[in-house]
Amino acid sequence: MASEKSCGAVIFKEKKYLLLHYEGGHWDFVKGHVERGETEKETVLRETQEEVGITEASFIEGFRHRISYYYRRAGNTVFKEVIFYLLESKTDAVRLSREHVGFEWMSFDRAYDRLTYKNAKDTIRKARDYLVSLEEGKQLGATKESS
Repeated sequence: MASEKSCGAVIFKEKKYLLLHYEGGHWDFVKGHVERGETEKETVLRETQEEVGITEASFIEGFRHRISYYYRRAGNTVFKEVIFYLLESKTDAVRLSREHVGFEWMSFDRAYDRLTYKNAKDTIRKARDYLVSLEEGKQLGATKESS
């Protein structure tokens, strides 16, 4: 059985998430195939620049979410693994590649509802929960320091 590996990112800026509208009609995140010699994070940065023109973004350390699924290509079953990272963008300016027909920055609730696939919904929920836990940790640290 053939297999593929891609990497992508849940991109956010100020509590808004970037979703891409793909030609097939579905809404999803930036993602693409890992090229020979690339690390996962290099793939994420390259795909982010190619697909949406964002070059200034930071990884949120500690978040790495793996999904997998099967699909059919030319009559054959392909196993696909996708690794998602969490990126904070410094800009909300987007320059779409030709493989997308639209984009939108959305609140978590709107993004969750707009995403087409269950695994994408699970990914954005995990990303949001991770950001919330980081924020709660900062608040807890600030409370401890002030006591």
